[in-house]
Amino acid sequence: MAIHDDLDQLLKNLKLKKIREVLPREMERAVKNGADCAEFLSRLLREEYLYRQERSVEYRISQARLPERWTLETFPFSKQPGVKQGVIKTLARLDFIAKAQNIVLIGGTGVGKTGLATGILLKAIQNGYRGLFVKAQDLFDERYASLADHATRKLIDRLARIDVIVIDEMGYLNLRPEQSNIFFKLMEERYNRKSTILTTNLDYDDWYNFLGNKHMVGALLDRLRHRCHTLRIDGPSLRAPAGS
Repeated sequence: MAIHDDLDQLLKNLKLKKIREVLPREMERAVKNGADCAEFLSRLLREEYLYRQERSVEYRISQARLPERWTLETFPFSKQPGVKQGVIKTLARLDFIAKAQNIVLIGGTGVGKTGLATGILLKAIQNGYRGLFVKAQDLFDERYASLADHATRKLIDRLARIDVIVIDEMGYLNLRPEQSNIFFKLMEERYNRKSTILTTNLDYDDWYNFLGNKHMVGALLDRLRHRCHTLRIDGPSLRAPAGS
């Protein structure tokens, strides 16, 4: 069923893209089924609402820079005995975000740390939170570059406001003291305010050698572990060839 030109223009002006798309179909259905105006209008508005919700999620996903859209539903729990599915399901309720708690995933290469962190982050984004995924080395490099143009404060302020940040592959990186200091500052500002998810192959005691400055590392770990879910994954690599 064709849309009247005036109505079509109004829908354009009001940016009701989805209603404009489905209106001919819904008008035809309404005429055929004898739907009343309220039912007809409800269906149109529901279509528009769902469309805008979907667009909002897609925008937040693009802003989060997820490497892959790994979901918790597709994580191979049966192949990774080092992960308790019940614990992950509890975290997926996202109560830790409301409580500004952190998650640290510790384990060897290929055990599923990044997949779990990404799945939790995606779940948060789908539920209206703003998120960011970043490799640890990239984050440290970006912070160091910000020193040159005096943009460090602006960078920290931006990162401190994000609801959930995944910092992936915290490990033995080649860091300058300035990079470590900025990282300490960021974690201090997120403490008790926002949630951070860290993946690492290092246990906490190894962070002193990794980050240097024992006093500041001690203060960082004190804050990080105070409101934290630490998951140690002692299991096989999920990247191992089948049958190996």
